[in-house]
Amino acid sequence: MRLWLRALLAVFVYGSLALVHAGEVSVAAAANFTAPMQKIAQAFAQDTGHTAVLSVGATGKFYAQIKHGAPFQVLLAADDETPAKLVAEGLGQAGTVFTYATGRLALWSKQAGVVDDQGRVLQGPLSQHPQVKLALADPRLAPYGAAAVQTLTQLGVWPRWQSHVVQGDNIAQAFQFVATQNALLGFVALSQVWVDGRVSQGSVWVVPQQLHAPLRQDAVLLVTGKDQPAALALMAYLKGERAKAIIRAYGYGV
Repeated sequence: MRLWLRALLAVFVYGSLALVHAGEVSVAAAANFTAPMQKIAQAFAQDTGHTAVLSVGATGKFYAQIKHGAPFQVLLAADDETPAKLVAEGLGQAGTVFTYATGRLALWSKQAGVVDDQGRVLQGPLSQHPQVKLALADPRLAPYGAAAVQTLTQLGVWPRWQSHVVQGDNIAQAFQFVATQNALLGFVALSQVWVDGRVSQGSVWVVPQQLHAPLRQDAVLLVTGKDQPAALALMAYLKGERAKAIIRAYGYGV
């Protein structure tokens, strides 16, 4: 058999085997990680043949759903507490937790010039205007919402802004409030407004990390995914250079 025909046959056989073994992994991903995870899922499918089926939302809600039997196989949390808790409760696989990203909080307005790069807008007269709304995620469910309240408290301005707050279930809803201009400004994940080293639209203040608890985002393999090749492959893939490059491009640390 000619060499080129053998090579073609080998490609067909190995390609067919890859398709046979390709699987799906059900992923619960923190809302702030939506955009980078969508890109990672595409790259993951190209490189491995596996498909990552994504659900995005608040980490607190995912925790409750997993406790009640939701069939997720991997959790990409917005904090480092929830994965550890799931392992302690027997719902997460011991030894699989790792920090896949370190998040950054940002104050953002869709309008240019509203938010200055020092965050002084929070100290200014806007807090006295009854029509001005400040969006943030539910601090009881979303770590980025908790970080927003911590920031306002540290700056000593939480009492003046508290009556202006419009609250989303998660950071994606907080972002939507600002994006649709139902809120003039809001606390969002930097990844939602930062692409390739610059703000995509409007004005932004990147909140200094000392103003709130660290936003370490941990991944955990859930017990429902412990024997699933696609779930194991995704956990390994998130540690690889292609995934890390995507994560960095959205303003996260890795």
